[in-house]
Amino acid sequence: MAKLETLLIHEGEEFNNTKSVVSPIYQTSTYFVSENIAEFAQSTSTVKYPEFYHRHGNPTSSQAAAVIAALEKTEDALILSTGMAAISTAILAVMKAGDHIVAQHTHYAATKTFLKDFLSEYGVEVTQVDQTDNNAIRESIKPNTKLIYIETPSNPNLEITDLEFVGRLGKEKGIITMIDNTFASPINQVPSEFGIDVIIHSATKYLGGHSDLTAGAVCSSKEIIAKVWKRSLLLGASLSPFDSWLLLRGLKTLALRVRQINENALALAKWLEKQSLIEKVGYVGLESHPQHELAKKQMKGFTGMLVIEIAGENAFERAQIILNSLEVFANAVSLGGVESLIAHPASMWGSNQTEEQKRKSGITDGTLRISVGIEHIDDLIADFNQAISKIQS
Repeated sequence: MAKLETLLIHEGEEFNNTKSVVSPIYQTSTYFVSENIAEFAQSTSTVKYPEFYHRHGNPTSSQAAAVIAALEKTEDALILSTGMAAISTAILAVMKAGDHIVAQHTHYAATKTFLKDFLSEYGVEVTQVDQTDNNAIRESIKPNTKLIYIETPSNPNLEITDLEFVGRLGKEKGIITMIDNTFASPINQVPSEFGIDVIIHSATKYLGGHSDLTAGAVCSSKEIIAKVWKRSLLLGASLSPFDSWLLLRGLKTLALRVRQINENALALAKWLEKQSLIEKVGYVGLESHPQHELAKKQMKGFTGMLVIEIAGENAFERAQIILNSLEVFANAVSLGGVESLIAHPASMWGSNQTEEQKRKSGITDGTLRISVGIEHIDDLIADFNQAISKIQS
């Protein structure tokens, strides 16, 4: 099998049936299949058939999916229009009324809303537990538990879930295990190696990598992907041909980008840890992280995401000064791009979460989430240094 950097360039080239080195954009909604009725009928029912109708499949999307499946070491993958489309479609494909899900306290805010509010309206029960407590996960399982849904490192506070434990527990109990692997990326973490059944990505983030598209990916066995694909036909969250092409282009540099981001993030985290105005730095690559040893066990790199807590009773005002003073870091949502971003989670998600939910997720008024990019590390540190100095002066 080709090395990772090679498969990022060449995996799925069988879907490019032209002589073009760069795969073309198949900008069409429908295809001339055949005058043979039997062949036409087969095209309508074949999972992810790439040349029938765009909602069913597209050659460019098929190639991007092949690359991501190879990265995650799964049999197959499906590309959808957003990360939330991937999350919701994958969950709805394996759940029905009366089923039960074990989830975490700390999830991406829209995921948490989907789990607690949307699914409850359709008769699906959800129990949220402390993801750092393996016993809590095990003890939450009920006779009707059909899914364990995890996210590690978690958004935004970077807590770690024990992948080996969850994968083994799922196999032991006959429960599907599903993970949002967005924060790590498959360069840093391959959950299938620990027995996790379904891997989800917001491909908007690291996989695309240039903040110019929204996309989602679901990776799993052919059997589960077929179920997700059938559900997607009804929900209709197809990724456009152009965005599929952008995603495929972004994937080619994924390994290079993530490794530089990892290096920058660790250096910035170490610097921030020494600053008196920063009460806490949450980064899984730091020895001070309470789950650093577990992170080393299941991750190949420590991602570009970190979270900091501003010190002092007036943490909100200090956080606002830092946000307003930064020049290289943009105060913007999303993550995983080549540019460095910073956001205030309590403001982003405040309207969707109660104070108790924010507390369980580790979100305070002084919390800042940082997505480190590929800029020179000296410039990133200098930018934070001048922003912090505005408070000190």
